[in-house]
Amino acid sequence: MDEAIVTRLHLHLLSDSTGETLESLVKAGLAQFADVDAVKHYWPMVRSEGHLDRVLDEVAKTPGLVLYTMVARNVRARLETRCAVLGLPVIAVMDPVIEGLERMLGTRAESRPGGQHRMDEAYFGRIEAIHWTMDHDDGLLPHEWEEADLVLAGVSRSSKTPTSVYLAQRGYKVANIPLVPNRPIPPELFELKKPLIVGLTVAPERLMQVRRARILGQDTAGISARYADPDAVAEELNVARRMFADRGWPVIDVTRRSIEETAAELMNMLGMRREVG
Repeated sequence: MDEAIVTRLHLHLLSDSTGETLESLVKAGLAQFADVDAVKHYWPMVRSEGHLDRVLDEVAKTPGLVLYTMVARNVRARLETRCAVLGLPVIAVMDPVIEGLERMLGTRAESRPGGQHRMDEAYFGRIEAIHWTMDHDDGLLPHEWEEADLVLAGVSRSSKTPTSVYLAQRGYKVANIPLVPNRPIPPELFELKKPLIVGLTVAPERLMQVRRARILGQDTAGISARYADPDAVAEELNVARRMFADRGWPVIDVTRRSIEETAAELMNMLGMRREVG
């Protein structure tokens, strides 16, 4: 069997801010290509022509694809001109998005470097959401759950905590409650009015796999012998599903979903609920 040929590619990521947005876009793009050895060069906070010239002197030493997110017109123009002279392909990755928004909104975008990272009200709201979510993890402080945007319920190891943290980073206050056999459920859960309550479920086979990995990889003190027992796992899931159905709560099966996919579905649910409400 022939070995795959690996292509090496130099990527130069230029940004007038931290470069996080650009890095995320490039990561998503590279995921679509196999057998590529991408060498990423990061050039953040490029906001002047002088700084740009110094960066491009270094870029010329390892030529490759230049991708950028910069808004200052003079810096952009110089970048495009110099890349043309150097024979380097260059892409303004945010331009199609901004142009589409301009067309729909009927107004020009403001040229604000790093605008998405401003320490504005939304920024501090995200920080508050992260702290709130961590304080209300694993069933803590149920008397404060009415403040939540979302409450996630599910059996142990159904991705409640990582999903909650992911959503908190996007500004949502999320509480989660583990459904544990023989452990009383806080009555506050059934009295909530403001939060959207969603049940998370998972296929028994997948749940057993995750739980067995935990037993093998960690201290098992305090873990019931039935924690990964097939019959016990199936019964736990059945009890949880019946409760979700009895309460009319929406349910997401996380078996084949990444955390990002589960979070996206939850954000869609919230959006639809707010439109109706």
